[in-house]
Amino acid sequence: MATLPNRKRIWGWMFFDWAQQPYATLGLTFIFAPYFAAVATDALVAQGADLADAKVDAQTMWSSAQTIGGLVIAFTAPFLGAWADAAGRKRPWILLFSLLAIVCAAMLWNLTPDGGNLMLMLAAFWTGFVFSEMAFNLNNAFLPDLGTNDEVGRISGTATAFGYWGGVVSLFLMLLFFAENETGKTLIDLAPAFGLDPETREGTRFVGPFIALWFAVFLIPFILWSRDNPAIKRQRPSFNAVLADLWISICRVGKKPSTRAFLLSSLFYRDALTALYAYGGIYARQVLDWQTIQIGVFGIIAAIAAAIISWIGGIADHKFGPRPVIKACIWVLIGVGSIIVGMSREHVFGIPLAEGSAVPDILFYLCGAAIGGAGGALYSASRSMMVRHTDPEHPGEAFGLFAFAGKATAFLAPALITVFGILTNSNQLAFLPVIFLFLIGLFLLRWVQPDGERSA
Repeated sequence: MATLPNRKRIWGWMFFDWAQQPYATLGLTFIFAPYFAAVATDALVAQGADLADAKVDAQTMWSSAQTIGGLVIAFTAPFLGAWADAAGRKRPWILLFSLLAIVCAAMLWNLTPDGGNLMLMLAAFWTGFVFSEMAFNLNNAFLPDLGTNDEVGRISGTATAFGYWGGVVSLFLMLLFFAENETGKTLIDLAPAFGLDPETREGTRFVGPFIALWFAVFLIPFILWSRDNPAIKRQRPSFNAVLADLWISICRVGKKPSTRAFLLSSLFYRDALTALYAYGGIYARQVLDWQTIQIGVFGIIAAIAAAIISWIGGIADHKFGPRPVIKACIWVLIGVGSIIVGMSREHVFGIPLAEGSAVPDILFYLCGAAIGGAGGALYSASRSMMVRHTDPEHPGEAFGLFAFAGKATAFLAPALITVFGILTNSNQLAFLPVIFLFLIGLFLLRWVQPDGERSA
């Protein structure tokens, strides 16, 4: 990080985190997802469904789409990474996938309160999310070139923190000037900006175009300063050759105990983390009856905690290595999952609450800070740990497998949440599988070497 050109490369790489983050913060978690859940619930009730059943069915609808999206990401990421390595070019693919994600995000404006095009908008969101994640996974493969093994933990933590600050700023702007509450006003009691109509929820629906504009504008530093490694020869690999190389890489990983254990561990705990991100806002809407503004404040707390603790986690990673950071974060998230399962508007772990009690709200705000902080630090440390298990000559392939490990069982948490939701008819008990997945990931970490294969 000493020379100016390398600083520019690092800043260009970090700006991708900043540009892409609102797709998760505003789309996946705090604005679009709960709005979708509310529209889906109202649409189902209008069709004659019971309110409690409609809430569960709306969550099931979202989880089913997430399952499909996760599987697409899982099974394309290793091939795309291997292809990018073989071709010597990652940047053009990142730009293409980003452009497609931007187009899909802009389409979300069309989710009207009557739910007339509900399924189309569900497909648009998850298609854009898939493209966004494809770009993000390829961007991760630049990390090994940006510093030494001792430096990448701090670089990764700083980038993650920087990305979350982007989430904070974007969420602030949405809440202050666009997303309306039940009275048609924003967080600071203003009508939605640009004359957007609160009656048709245009302020909240603006989240789609907002994500698209943010992504497009802040992608510019990446375009200006990020370049593919010029030392890698550019070529046009054949499809069969890429598949053959990828199979060799998978077999090679199978013979490396620490790499195998880490990828298996992250397969479970990252799936659980994604479920917490994806359903946090929906849980707040369906279980606690929070409105858009409350969920947004929850999101600000989570994003600020994520930005600060990710940065602290990067420092801890630099000093102690990534494995202790990963373990500590998983324990925090297990605690969060336990609170989610044991809490409702009426009770906490079976202890009855007075009507209108603020205890569930306070507890869930604290959970938001824990999800954001521990989740951000967990992903940053995991990215750093992957560098310690990466062949320097094949970074795209390695991070493709890393993405595969994060999405290969992407169907598992949503599917289990769906099954438990159907069996228990409870939004809270549906989260039990998330705790189990974190515990499995924690158990598998015992076979991961602190410094990767070098210390195996």
